[in-house]
Amino acid sequence: MKISKQSKRDAKQLFRSCVADGLLDENRALQIVRQIVAQKPRGYMGILSHFHRLVKLDLERRSARVESATPLSAELQGRVNDQLNRLYGAGLTIAFAENPALVGGLRIKVGSDVYDGSVQARLNALAESF
Repeated sequence: MKISKQSKRDAKQLFRSCVADGLLDENRALQIVRQIVAQKPRGYMGILSHFHRLVKLDLERRSARVESATPLSAELQGRVNDQLNRLYGAGLTIAFAENPALVGGLRIKVGSDVYDGSVQARLNALAESF
């Protein structure tokens, strides 16, 4: 489905009205969706579709996944948490996971940003250089 420029503008405006102090207000977003569905303005499906896309992108930007080969100590998790909050601001949701394939080091993914300091990535880079 092709979304009109006006629907995109309306969705962006609605999305901006849901953001308070740089964070998405989920209750406000839910209210807006209910209101749009109830009123059914012209092009409301396009508005809702683009609004959903904007919310999804914001949630991805505000979530981080930290992978390590072995479980991280509480102290190290706290330091990683502090550094990520310093870089990306408050409101970041951080999930820690184990991935034995990394061999060692960390792989951090925040939205579309990936920081890969794992041994696996270094070995792959070395193999590609040959």
